[in-house]
Amino acid sequence: MMKMNCNIKVFLFMLFMANGVTMLHAQYRFDNILYGAAYYHEYMPSERLDEDIRLMKEYGVNVVRVGESSWGVFEPQEGVFKFEWMDRILDKMHEAGIKVVLGTPTYSIPAWMAERHPEVLAQYPGGGQAYYGIRQNMNFMNPTYRFYSERIIRKLMERYAKHPAIIGYQVDNEIEARNINNHDYFVGFRNYVKNKFKGNINKLTKEWGMNYWGMNIHRWEDFYPRDGVTNPSYKNEWERWNRKAIADFLNWQVDIVNEYKQKNQFVTHCFMGAFQNVDQVESFRQMEYPANNVYHNVQDGQDGQLLAYVGDFMRTVAKGNYLITETNAQTTGWDSRNQYPPYDGQLRQNVYGHLASGANMVEYWHWSSIHYGQETYWKGILGHDLEGNRISEEFKKVAGELRRIGTHLVNLKKRNKAAILFSHDSYHALQFMPYSWKDNYPIHKVYSALYRQNIETDIIPCDQIQDFDDYQLLVIPPLYVATDSLLDKISNFVYKGGEVVMLYKSGFCNEYSAVRPQKAPGPLRKACGFYYQEFSSIRGMALKSEAFSLNNPVAVDEWYEFLVPETAEPLACADHPFFGRWPVVTKNSFGRGHLFYIGAVPSDELLEKIVRMAAGNAGILSEANEYRFPLIIRSGVNDMGRLVHYIFNYSGIGQGINYMFDDGKELLSGKIVRKRDFLEISPWGCAIIEDL
Repeated sequence: MMKMNCNIKVFLFMLFMANGVTMLHAQYRFDNILYGAAYYHEYMPSERLDEDIRLMKEYGVNVVRVGESSWGVFEPQEGVFKFEWMDRILDKMHEAGIKVVLGTPTYSIPAWMAERHPEVLAQYPGGGQAYYGIRQNMNFMNPTYRFYSERIIRKLMERYAKHPAIIGYQVDNEIEARNINNHDYFVGFRNYVKNKFKGNINKLTKEWGMNYWGMNIHRWEDFYPRDGVTNPSYKNEWERWNRKAIADFLNWQVDIVNEYKQKNQFVTHCFMGAFQNVDQVESFRQMEYPANNVYHNVQDGQDGQLLAYVGDFMRTVAKGNYLITETNAQTTGWDSRNQYPPYDGQLRQNVYGHLASGANMVEYWHWSSIHYGQETYWKGILGHDLEGNRISEEFKKVAGELRRIGTHLVNLKKRNKAAILFSHDSYHALQFMPYSWKDNYPIHKVYSALYRQNIETDIIPCDQIQDFDDYQLLVIPPLYVATDSLLDKISNFVYKGGEVVMLYKSGFCNEYSAVRPQKAPGPLRKACGFYYQEFSSIRGMALKSEAFSLNNPVAVDEWYEFLVPETAEPLACADHPFFGRWPVVTKNSFGRGHLFYIGAVPSDELLEKIVRMAAGNAGILSEANEYRFPLIIRSGVNDMGRLVHYIFNYSGIGQGINYMFDDGKELLSGKIVRKRDFLEISPWGCAIIEDL
């Protein structure tokens, strides 16, 4: 399984065959990159639909997203529906050759519903109450809300399912549980727990440790609401319920849409880049292309990392390509205190950054800047003057490039050999039992350790997906909550020849967020080659004897586990008269593989070096890994079965690189690039090279 030397032709053939299977299943087939923006003519201060479409055609917009915020326009009074305004938009978009994604408007309820049915509004822990005047203020489990939601969805689908402009439907928007605590929502949780424990209240009491402080219950009717709960097991299960409720709600909407949509149309949802509160796997179950809304730093803070992170996560969930439904055009913000427009070239660079991870569509929020409302300063492609500008000209340039080379970039397939295991359960459990005043689940630190040294990775939500046999390297943030079976799979992965880098606190609690009654790290003990019984909070410390030759003397911080090696090899100890007795970094040979364990919060530099050591053992390093940030290199296989390599310069200074891949054609310039040629990548620029 591990460290096999695969013939590249066999690899490409297998990717092509996998792509072919996807095509057979596909509802909508992308034949080029879609590039556009959300469009809300209902927000405009005056009539300008024809002018907007004229400008869209001039700038190269080929897709827009409409409707998801406009329930109160579709149904201004209860049972009174007005669709003519959207008919006109869709008809004119189709006439102009612009494709449309239509949203179900369920995330923003109309005013009449809040006034006539206040029971649909969300209630919060501690007695708080949502009010009308902001979006996503409802309890999405409420039956009244569901009744009206189903009615508006069906009305829209009956009217528009056969409209030739529409290629897909977006159900709801950026959904999260948002702290809902209504009584019916709690009753749903109680029934969910009762079903999970098969009605066995004694098992619940035992697994959750509810005898502590006398918080036990003897009848399901006595099951108490979330408001005052201190029990970590209860809290973590509540978060699982939130994720399940969201997934059920989205799938409920998809079920309705599927009754009407055409075979050549897709269904999607706009997920946010913060993945902690949504079960993406179950939410995506009936969708083909998940979508993401990604907002990130620009100017001197532009580094491409969040774009890549979101793509690597969602591509893994989808097992294929995905969409970007919102991202930065100009400035962002719910006020004007932090207005940072991108530098020249950064908008263009970000588009190719998304495509390099497997995106098939990039849309901005939104076409024009709004003149009123909370998001007045969340600016679109057009500014408040509604005229062309620096950003729209850069959009136009990119659109022209995509028309010319997009067929070489669409449907990119990636086959990474490294993966990060992401645990929703551990994220939440470590918020309930934090060890630090800083980030208690440092997923972005872990991702950065691979990204900045050009080790491409998938991100696996391991609460749901536990098949990682095809990888050669796993990097695991603190896996604080995990089943024995997941820990056994990780151990077996190592035994069969895999390389693992694992961070502190892993294996400490079982799936109920209860500490295992055995020496840590519990079922991982043999694979790790050590045990520990003590731990301590610490301040920043250096390592003895300059282990790992770090530039920054502060190598570990926040937390320290007193590791007692059994078969593990100590690689580093803290330079401290007390803590230095116990290693803080170990390496254990287990079967044919190795497990590197870090028993403290590592510095970025230390984590990068350990990841690189493990990647070297896994045999996945190449010449590309000799370069590091700000030069970022990402690769995949296109529809033509050819490797495509993206080389990004995330800096304001030109960067040079010796091209390390086979001879190819630089798609943007049309120039032939030979292996070992020296390439100059311009500031905030990129090169895209397709193998000949």
